[in-house]
Amino acid sequence: MNRETFLNYLQNNVMILDGATGTQLQKQGMPNDVCPQQWVLEHPETIIEIQKSYIQAGSNAVYTCTFGGNRLKLEEYGLGNQVVEINRRLAQLSRQAVGANHFVVGDLAPTGQFVKPLGPISFEQLVDIYKEQVQGLLLGGVDFFVIETMMDIQEARAALLAVKESCDLPVCVSMTFNEDGRTLTGTDPVTALITLQCLGADAIGCNCSTGPNDMLDIIADMSQYASVPLLAKPNAGLPKLVDDHTAFDMDADTFADFIPDFIKHGVCLIGGCCGTTPEYIAQIKQKIKGLKPVVPAKKHISAVTSAGKTVFIGLDQPLTIVGERINPTGKKKLQDSLRNNNMEEIFHLALDQAEKGAAILDVNVGMPDINEKEAMLNVLETITGSVHTPLCLDSSSPEVLEAALRIYPGRALINSISAETEKLQKLLPIAAKYGAMFILLPIDDKGVPETAEERIKIINDIYAQAQKYGYTKDDIVVDGLVMTVSSNQKAAQETLKVIDWCSNELQCNTIIGLSNISFGLPAREWLNAAFLAMAIGKGLSMAIANPSGDLLMNIKTACDVLTSKDAYSKHYIHYFSQHLTSNDGTNNNAASKPVTEQIYDAVVKGNKDGIITLIEIAIKEGHDPSQLVDLFLIPAITQVGDLYEQRKYYLPQLILSAETMKTAFEYLEPYLEKRSSNSEEMKIKIVLATVKGDIHDIGKNIVGLMLKNHGFEVYDLGKDVSADIIIKKAKEVNAQIIGLSALMTTTMTGMKNVIQLAKQEKLECKFMVGGAVVTKKYADEIGADGYAKDAYQAVKLAKKLVTKKPR
Repeated sequence: MNRETFLNYLQNNVMILDGATGTQLQKQGMPNDVCPQQWVLEHPETIIEIQKSYIQAGSNAVYTCTFGGNRLKLEEYGLGNQVVEINRRLAQLSRQAVGANHFVVGDLAPTGQFVKPLGPISFEQLVDIYKEQVQGLLLGGVDFFVIETMMDIQEARAALLAVKESCDLPVCVSMTFNEDGRTLTGTDPVTALITLQCLGADAIGCNCSTGPNDMLDIIADMSQYASVPLLAKPNAGLPKLVDDHTAFDMDADTFADFIPDFIKHGVCLIGGCCGTTPEYIAQIKQKIKGLKPVVPAKKHISAVTSAGKTVFIGLDQPLTIVGERINPTGKKKLQDSLRNNNMEEIFHLALDQAEKGAAILDVNVGMPDINEKEAMLNVLETITGSVHTPLCLDSSSPEVLEAALRIYPGRALINSISAETEKLQKLLPIAAKYGAMFILLPIDDKGVPETAEERIKIINDIYAQAQKYGYTKDDIVVDGLVMTVSSNQKAAQETLKVIDWCSNELQCNTIIGLSNISFGLPAREWLNAAFLAMAIGKGLSMAIANPSGDLLMNIKTACDVLTSKDAYSKHYIHYFSQHLTSNDGTNNNAASKPVTEQIYDAVVKGNKDGIITLIEIAIKEGHDPSQLVDLFLIPAITQVGDLYEQRKYYLPQLILSAETMKTAFEYLEPYLEKRSSNSEEMKIKIVLATVKGDIHDIGKNIVGLMLKNHGFEVYDLGKDVSADIIIKKAKEVNAQIIGLSALMTTTMTGMKNVIQLAKQEKLECKFMVGGAVVTKKYADEIGADGYAKDAYQAVKLAKKLVTKKPR
């Protein structure tokens, strides 16, 4: 099936997908502690029977039984060298089940590993892992692909690129969202949608985690910005324990009542996830009778994204400030940092500009005597792990830009593409491949045109070439090309003419490099501010500037009100109320703070590269290491937890702060040994494990890291751990708490087995449980002492479950 055929089908038909596979396999006798892919190949009649039942119920397409078919998952069972063959055979079984008149969908799913900087695996390694699985599914004859149950936008991007670089078949991406409406790593539905549809996904949606009622809200958010068909596969409500088996609380009739609303919101591919059976699919078929698919139309959207934020750009939006300070030109300190691969200066520049109001950060690392590509990738890793602010990637090298776009976990802005022949020919294909917006620079092989008319001609020429790659006016931002008035006093007027023409005739976004206007003149801030106001009056959308300048940001904020882009002056009031408070005469410069406060801030903001230097200074100043821990480090990580609970921080910030805390503790450990040996205080001991049959441990690992940082003594037994091993370890170390994790509905009952065995053994300890499919109600049903929905809640719960608190 090619993309045109795929879209034509969805324009005329709602495609009914299948329901759950894992629970159906268990009903057919598959044990918890086996590799599902291997077991199915040894019992091929089971998957054939299950998938035939879905087709008979009304499914037009079934997913291959390859959810755990990537190398990292198969290696857990010693099958890592059989990836291609296993996927090929499983795809062929699905074809045997459904025949030639129904669709077989190649299923790609999470590997269980985070991508750097959150985890140990590189982005390119992840792409290769998925390409290997794609190869097997292609040999097996799949019709199209679905990348499902994705919790991390970066992993979803890697899988999407793997498919697109391997074949021309359609590919859908389905994310999974938590109760707060974000993925595990903090991506909201709109950001996920814009990132993935710009990267070339043919359909986007969500599956798992929630029932249809909550999922409908997510789909409704996506539908406002979708220009591709949407996909939905909700669970059958919430899990519960019935006769020692996991069941779901929503019947097929109730489930199907939601289906017409999904179709209205642009869902063209609909099915079921955990807890759904052929009965649910049959009810879906009944509900869509007479309903026509609503394929989303092309939306006029100008937006860039990071992993956790979308910034909309436009004539109807407030002026977007692009922070200019991450550029080594004329900055010796930054140059030295880049040469020495010291990211602390980059960290501070990114954080400071974001806090001062930059909506996007320009990133330029070009300078002599440096490997620009390597430096750019290191800088991106630092910034994307520190702030949510989207990035503008600034390099004259096509190789550097492609390397950066490939690993950037969102939709970036490129600075810039001109009409210079070599740049135009090389950069446009790269920009289009990764779905980036770009700044159109009206310069050609002849150089910089002086007049607006000459620039407008170049703008039209570049735009005509960009359209051949699928670009629209919404995807470009025209640089008005600011030249200094000290050498040509008419330069400002020519730039204003270009901005006016772009805004009112071409109706596209514009940007200026603001500081160029005043180069060589005194009191530059006044010229910059005045010119900014004039440009805004002509319709300017964006400005590359230093957000630390009060005059500049004050003018920008006031202009947003006067141009009706700040509804009810809300931002203006908030901005100046904060601004007046922060300028009450106190010095808020971070470097002027006592070093102990800087240590606190380093943990809260995740300054892993700078924490040791700060601690060294504190110790030289005579601060007691124990007090550094008790009065600053522990309160700081507690504050991080509070921010995480308030959903002001998400998993990347939580991990970065935890790693900063870990770095600090490791450095201070020799200083603290004396205190530990003299103290009568004992650490609280916790045994952690993912239960038998479940090979997912990302969440458990994060819980373990957080508990250690709060002073608990953690014994992490890993994943797929049997009840007797867990109980044996708890007895051995005299654990006060056992923490159990499960990600799959098929393995949840393993938690109850551990708790029952502990009671039989008369083990006196507390149990806390968690995992994506676990609920408080379920925890109560199996006799656990508490349920934690995330790592921070696990720390709070652990403290409540024991009377003696850790240090």
